[in-house]
Amino acid sequence: MNTDETYPGLQLIDQWFDQLEPISIHALTNDPKRVALISTDMINGFCDKGPLASERVRRLMQPVRQLFLDCHGAGVEHFVLLQDTHHPEAPEFDAWPVHCVDGTEESRTIEELRTLPFASQFAVFEKNSLSPSIGTGFEEWLEERPEINKAIVVGNCTDLCVYQLAMYLRMRANAFNISGFRVVVPAQAVDTYDLSTEEAVSAGTFAHPGELYHRLFLHHLVQNGVEVVSKVTTDAGGQHHVD
Repeated sequence: MNTDETYPGLQLIDQWFDQLEPISIHALTNDPKRVALISTDMINGFCDKGPLASERVRRLMQPVRQLFLDCHGAGVEHFVLLQDTHHPEAPEFDAWPVHCVDGTEESRTIEELRTLPFASQFAVFEKNSLSPSIGTGFEEWLEERPEINKAIVVGNCTDLCVYQLAMYLRMRANAFNISGFRVVVPAQAVDTYDLSTEEAVSAGTFAHPGELYHRLFLHHLVQNGVEVVSKVTTDAGGQHHVD
């Protein structure tokens, strides 16, 4: 990502991002019953249908699918899908185009996840806002599973629903003194959309520099205690601490 020399802080973020290291799935799943893989908004409306579909997000489909397969193969049993499923008159549409309305193809889980042989294990929570917990039932799901002490977060968008999800999990653990709770975000399995200034002016909205926001918000997650890694690998290299 090119950054202006007048903003050295952005250069530092680039350096930090480029030095991210992978983590082995074995370091995360030494006790797989305590791990949850949590995906946000891997649905048609952000990948290949509708006004908010994005090529950058579309490229997440295979890495996210592979991580689901790898986690299942490692013995993980907790899989969560948080998905925009909007009321037709959702107030969110004052800020965003109408998208992912309940009952439409846009609100449906992408085929890459929907057709996995263990899809029946997924806990699916519909959300009418960026929040993963307000009015969704996800908080209650977590309360019923106090054994979970690692959450791997994937999906889109880095600066919107991924950020809200990872921060919610981190702040929840902090607020309730849940010691040792880890929130891990693989940069390869999250992303956000890109909208140039020219495209934004044409659409009557704000520019959205995807790569800048992707890196900036991941960096802010780290500052709040979230673990950001480059990717989750199936080999033994790049392991972080095992607990």
